[in-house]
Amino acid sequence: MRVPGDPAAAVLLCGEIRTCLLQTGRSLPASAARDLLRLRAGERVRVSERPNLHVVSPDLLTGVDCRLPTGTGARIRAVGTVTARAVLTEGRVLQATARFGCPGGGPDTRRPWGSYLVRPGVVEPLGRLPVRAVADGVLADVRRPGELDLGAVAERLLGEVQRHPLLDQRVPFKSRRTRLRWAALRAPDGEGPSLGRFTLAEDGLRTVELRLPEGTDPAACASLCEDLALHDWLLTTLVRLVERSRLGSADGHEAVMALRPAVDHLLHLWMPRARVDTTLAPLWEVLEREPGFTRQWGTLVQRIRDQLALQAIPLLREALTAR
Repeated sequence: MRVPGDPAAAVLLCGEIRTCLLQTGRSLPASAARDLLRLRAGERVRVSERPNLHVVSPDLLTGVDCRLPTGTGARIRAVGTVTARAVLTEGRVLQATARFGCPGGGPDTRRPWGSYLVRPGVVEPLGRLPVRAVADGVLADVRRPGELDLGAVAERLLGEVQRHPLLDQRVPFKSRRTRLRWAALRAPDGEGPSLGRFTLAEDGLRTVELRLPEGTDPAACASLCEDLALHDWLLTTLVRLVERSRLGSADGHEAVMALRPAVDHLLHLWMPRARVDTTLAPLWEVLEREPGFTRQWGTLVQRIRDQLALQAIPLLREALTAR
């Protein structure tokens, strides 16, 4: 895994993604979405309209000089920059990502800041990097004082975007944020990318561990994880909307009205792997087998459509009788 601007190979890539509903009543068109994510003057905002509207902010850098989280409690000081960006899908779902890459080791003493600034997104340890311990620490739901907190960087960016004057702060339905933490270790020589584990917690935390071949673009890895976080949020949100609608037990009309936000704002967003690098796309197949993202999504969508069809039958009967 190569880190841009760094002659050494990264042995560990880490990131955290916050995903939520944009705080506005209507989805933003491309021009407004571009203005929303113009976070740095003079920097280009990337806009893609096929197969859906996808807007990506310029990268923002945060300088860090702190300890890395570790599963063993070891104190590993590291210095460098964390890369963050915001992503908006269909003018409706907002994501903020913070990530960094680590080489296998660094000097025993701190370099001048200039040497870190020329390597964006690289956090260099002082001494040898205990890869497994740091990966476990990043994925854990505990942060000790003084440790690098990618979630705080992503949350700060998310808050900045959500406070933009373009947004009216009127959401069409209630939803919760989700957090996805990921760590990508180097795959053994000769092996392709693999997904080691994907976990779901009740508090909205998800964790993903990957194995990637040397030379994998960190941006491609981040895009894969953003795609996973987006579709996990969509599925989680749709499940909660169906639960709140009391589908099958409440009055049919009330259930349909409760599910209208899903029809208006969510159902057309399901496009897994639409922007995932072809070398990493097979990792989605693992998630389709277990836990079965698209299978569960399809079942929920069919339930909603069946309910809409049932509510339409009396209306059709009345129309035919009135003739």
